[in-house]
Amino acid sequence: MDKRLDQVERRCTLTHELIHIERKHVGCQTASVELEVCLETARRLIPIETLASELRWSNCPDELADELWVTLDVLKDRVRGLTPDELALLVATEAQVH
Repeated sequence: MDKRLDQVERRCTLTHELIHIERKHVGCQTASVELEVCLETARRLIPIETLASELRWSNCPDELADELWVTLDVLKDRVRGLTPDELALLVATEAQVH
């Protein structure tokens, strides 16, 4: 692992690479496979309940990623991969706040 990565980056990278290992990926993967691994990484690192809870106090992406202990890219992947039910939960959470 690259020693220049900070702890959050190492956590995200390690999870991403472990998913590749679980799926028995070897070598470079297609863009679609990489996307699925990125989305799974985000799901594992950011449970929807945690995301909903943290959104109650912050909607600033950088601050939210920091609080969730993930990179901004992982947070973006989590939002990109929301299921309709997860999105409904977040909308309901937002409505409670306001």
